[in-house]
Amino acid sequence: MFEFIRNHQRWMQLILLILIVPSFAFFGVQSYSSFMSEEPKMATVAGHPITQREYDQARRNQLDQYRQMMGARFDAAALDNPAMRQRLLDQMIDQRVLAAAAADNRFSVSDETLRNTIASNPAVQEDGRFSAERYRAALAAQGLSPAAFEANLRAQLAVDRVLQPVGQSARVPGTVTADVENALTESRSVRLRRYAATDYRSQVQVSDADLQTWYDANKQQFQVPEQVKAQYLVLDEAAASAGIEVKDEDIQRYYDQNKSRFGQPERRRASHIMIELPANATDAQRKAAQAKAEDLAKQAAADPAGFAELAKKNSQDAGSAAKGGDLGWLAPGVIAPALEKAIDGLKKDQVSGVVQSPYGLHILKLTDIQPAQFKPLAEVKSQIVDEIRKQIAASRFSDMATKLTSLVYDQRDSLQPAADALGLKLREAGGIGRTELLPPDQAGPGSAAASPDSSLLDSPRLRQALFSPEVLRDKQNSGVIELSPDTMLVVRVAGLTPAHVPPLDQLKDKIRAKLVDERAADAAAKAGEQALETLRKDPAASLDGFAPAVDVSRDNPQNLSRPVLDAVMRAPAKPLPAYAGARESSDYVIARVEKVEAGKNDPSVTATLNQQLSSAWGQAEDAAVLKVLREQYKVQIAPEAAKVLKGDDIQTDAG
Repeated sequence: MFEFIRNHQRWMQLILLILIVPSFAFFGVQSYSSFMSEEPKMATVAGHPITQREYDQARRNQLDQYRQMMGARFDAAALDNPAMRQRLLDQMIDQRVLAAAAADNRFSVSDETLRNTIASNPAVQEDGRFSAERYRAALAAQGLSPAAFEANLRAQLAVDRVLQPVGQSARVPGTVTADVENALTESRSVRLRRYAATDYRSQVQVSDADLQTWYDANKQQFQVPEQVKAQYLVLDEAAASAGIEVKDEDIQRYYDQNKSRFGQPERRRASHIMIELPANATDAQRKAAQAKAEDLAKQAAADPAGFAELAKKNSQDAGSAAKGGDLGWLAPGVIAPALEKAIDGLKKDQVSGVVQSPYGLHILKLTDIQPAQFKPLAEVKSQIVDEIRKQIAASRFSDMATKLTSLVYDQRDSLQPAADALGLKLREAGGIGRTELLPPDQAGPGSAAASPDSSLLDSPRLRQALFSPEVLRDKQNSGVIELSPDTMLVVRVAGLTPAHVPPLDQLKDKIRAKLVDERAADAAAKAGEQALETLRKDPAASLDGFAPAVDVSRDNPQNLSRPVLDAVMRAPAKPLPAYAGARESSDYVIARVEKVEAGKNDPSVTATLNQQLSSAWGQAEDAAVLKVLREQYKVQIAPEAAKVLKGDDIQTDAG
């Protein structure tokens, strides 16, 4: 039922983005009493600067974290943009403001609170309890001393105390929660009549003059971004496997060496009676054990069928005696070699003599045999060929990768020599933009987006390489780009198409379709609005064209679109029927509200809703406190910060 709240909380999401106290992993707890500096500054808090050097370091740390989290999908251009840079600066400013407030108000953290905070971290616990050894090891792995870490954490906890009481104490009155829940659960019975834009398309006329006028006013909507055509080489398993032939003798050798993988070798099941014989046994003990074992061996040989009962009564192996001495199916190497050798020499149901092992004296009986079962070579031949081919390809891939790296640097202005030397196909694709692959209608023939290699070419790392100065401007080969452990690419720019707007002749069909859609939608809306006005004047008018009634509410919209649902719920509850209208995409929808039922309260839902609303209210109060603190500590953004935030003074860290 909270879907409605989630869809109406864009302001809450904005608060979260601006409000959340920034991660100390990005830039640590900076000492607030920093010295005055002549370095370029981004902002000042109470006259103390946030320098560009500090900002750049925080930005690098942030990008490094994204790079580690995203791996090959890391796209510096998408993450290092003006909005992200502004957000990072805001986070740094808020952190300085909170640190200043904590210092001025002498917020502190007791030793007990510090100890409890550290001890509650699962990373330094063992069996649910704090481990000093694990604590020291965790800090050592990060190159931190306990004193430095604890001082940093104490400062962080003190800063947290500035906002925590504000947000945590926020409570929404129960009457507000009840009103919101009633609004969410209020139900309305409604019929709909749709005026579809498609019904009005035939009435729409678009002249050439209309096309020209629209093109002149809106042609920038069709601007095609800057794009490159790339030549590239792909080194992957398929390339490394090309031309590999597997000989029959290699297949036979592989089958013989790995036969156990293609079936099951012979298995034997045995039972035993064990008489313990300690390593430090005296001669008398040894003789007694030997005599007992030989006597049991004679009894077992005389009556093999009674072996299990004999073992239960006499075996001193606690693990198997109760099971009649059963050792189960024996895999090679599981039992002592002397016992394994003796079992291998027995026939089914045959009993051995006395056999000595490091554990004692044994009488053995072979209880069952499963013959070896292997798939014939013909049945697994294709699998073996694939495995041999992959092994050879893996070795070749490594050699080819080394050669490729060398070749693309030996002749920087062409990929053909590397392609010839390694037997790789030189491929070509166009429509590669700085941030994405352009759709085929913008890229033209040979579009990367329509290429079988589109998943390879749609790589942030590849785009970064193509638009780097040495590749884009100097037309040099890129370095080897490793997309995955078994896929590498090398690219070079074969052509550059600047950003441009196509001429009207190329866009006529698109513009005509757009104008027809817009005018048909306007005609549908006009007809719907006229009908709505008539219905409001005569509420008892015919129901012709209206669909059957459905019951809807804000938390159960019954597939109504948001514009239509909002219109239905805003319609007056009295008198009924009431009418409302709204545009829905290209169509116009009239809603007839026939019945209104008050919302209902559910105690469990009310409690959850109150918690959500209180949390949102707390976030809003946190934002308000931060705004006041920014004014109190005279936060100022330095004029020179504008260039940095825009990116004019930053080189993209492509990494």
